[in-house]
Amino acid sequence: MGASGMIDAREFAVVGDGRTDDTAALQKAIDAAAERQATVFLPAGTYLCSTLKMRRQTGLYGHPAFTYRANGGPILMLNDAKARCLLDLTGAIGATIEGICLDGNKRMGEGIHGIMVDKPDYGEQEDAWRIERCRISNFSGDGIHLGRIWCFSIRHCMVCFNKGNGIRVRGWDGFILDNWLSGNRSAGYGAYDENSSVTMTGNRIEWNATAGIEIDGGSHYNITGNYIDRSGGPGIKLLARGQTTCKVISITGNVIYRSGAPNWGKPEGPDDSHLRFDGVEGLVCTGNAMNVGRNDGGKGEWSPRYGIICRKLADSIVRDNVLWSGALEVLVQDLGEHGDGVVIRENVGRLFSPPNKP
Repeated sequence: MGASGMIDAREFAVVGDGRTDDTAALQKAIDAAAERQATVFLPAGTYLCSTLKMRRQTGLYGHPAFTYRANGGPILMLNDAKARCLLDLTGAIGATIEGICLDGNKRMGEGIHGIMVDKPDYGEQEDAWRIERCRISNFSGDGIHLGRIWCFSIRHCMVCFNKGNGIRVRGWDGFILDNWLSGNRSAGYGAYDENSSVTMTGNRIEWNATAGIEIDGGSHYNITGNYIDRSGGPGIKLLARGQTTCKVISITGNVIYRSGAPNWGKPEGPDDSHLRFDGVEGLVCTGNAMNVGRNDGGKGEWSPRYGIICRKLADSIVRDNVLWSGALEVLVQDLGEHGDGVVIRENVGRLFSPPNKP
């Protein structure tokens, strides 16, 4: 180990040739780092492995060299169709993963996540771990699956082409900043259990099959300055979870384009929209720009039918958004059933008529 606190994985007979199973050797390197609160350096190569268990206050570090469509630099490749995940951060308080590609090996197995936290409860201390400059792709489950997470950050990553969500969160106190969440077969970001207190800023969230961002029964979100493109449902979808409404959510300054894409099956009813709000209290939605579109190269169907759909709001403002050629049929669909203090107005724009439509 050098003076910097970095352990070279090769000291533990890690091979990285894309043929040798490196699970045991890599785990030994991580365990050794845990004894000294050190970081494992992983050189460029392809490391076949099953689940690796990260330890408290340790790191896994490499020099990233990936592109939009290809891995590069150090690559952890799933080699176990019965694993639950490739990298397990459960209990790894204060861990850092930086500059690593995680690959699900053509979505091997069923429901296998790239990075996973799976805790029985929230514990007595913040998790406080970081994922940065990583590419997490081709898993049969979620790219990043966080169960009862408490305090985290995900920055400058590409989470793409997974069969589940790009990022799924059950928990709170997170930063999701400047990432690509692309081509996942559920939502780019999905939160379907208890969830709150997440800041999402500067992300490109595109071509996800069910929604760009879906939050069910969550609260205290800041969703600002994201580019959300060609979602197979709403660009942003806020729903009550049973009797739990969404609460205290700010949605400002986002560009939302070509939502309601039929590429994965035509979205039904209110999901054929840019923004869907159903059961939300304390919402501010202002200063967003929305636009109809179709697939790249001028192919495919135009979408969405609706711009903004609102139902069962309370103490909320949906105002001063722009829908320039913002929908095919209705710019703002107000379904009513609101509580007190709801303002839905001055959302300007115009409908779009496709060129081949009489």
